[in-house]
Formats: sequence, structure tokens, C-alpha cells
Amino acid sequence: MLGFAAASGAAAGEIYMWTDENGNTQYGDRPGEGSVRLTAIESRNTDNNRVRANTQARLDKKAADAEEAANRPQGPTPEELRAEAAERAGKCQTYRGRLEKLITSRKLYREDSSGERVYLAEDEMTAARAQAQSQVEEYCSS
Repeated sequence: MLGFAAASGAAAGEIYMWTDENGNTQYGDRPGEGSVRLTAIESRNTDNNRVRANTQARLDKKAADAEEAANRPQGPTPEELRAEAAERAGKCQTYRGRLEKLITSRKLYREDSSGERVYLAEDEMTAARAQAQSQVEEYCSS
């Protein structure tokens, strides 16, 4: 019965704030020494039908989103597949040409920062050919 009485005081809409002797802020539903009235509380009952309707609307939206996601095509589109195949074919052709040049050239070079030719040592030429072979295998195999 006492809990009901305390609750009914809060439902009346008055809340008070004060600082106790230890400096802590306290709140209550009854005025005390040095307390300040904060606000008036308006209380109303929950509209259960509205809550149910809102919940059902969220569930319906979630179900519709899930259905839309399930009906959406998975994976790349045919256009994306064609573009990827064309890109792979272009890279294949480039890397095959590079490999052929590396195999048929007797001396290979690179240009330094000043534009001068720096000829590759035998181990550097072997590494360049191996890298080109690896790229051909990557892009030219199905």
C-alpha cells in the first residue's frame, strides 16, 4: 500500500531536487529543505493498439526487405562478367607480349631516374621472365 502511495505522488507530477549534506544531488516527490521543483509530469496510459500497429509495421518492413534481398540476383551481372573477361583478355595479351620480348631479347634494361639505360644482370633477367610467365599464367588461363 505504501508503494502505491509513493507512486501516486509521482503521478501527480511534482519532482523535487536538492543537494544533501554530502553534496550529492537527490530527487524525490516531496518538497524538502532547500529543494527546487523541477517539472510537472503528465502521465497517460500506453495505447496498446498503437504499439501493436507500430511493431507489426516494423515486422512487415523487415519481411519485405528480406524478400527483396532474396529476389535480388546474386553475384555479378552478365555485363560485369563480360567486362571482366575483356579486361582479362587485354591483360593476357599485354603480358604475353611482354614475356615474348623478355624471352627473345638478348639484353634487357631499365631506365634509371635520369633516363639512362641500366642493363640487367642475368639473375635479374631470369626474375623478370619468371614474373612475366606468372602474369601470363594468371591472366591467360581459364
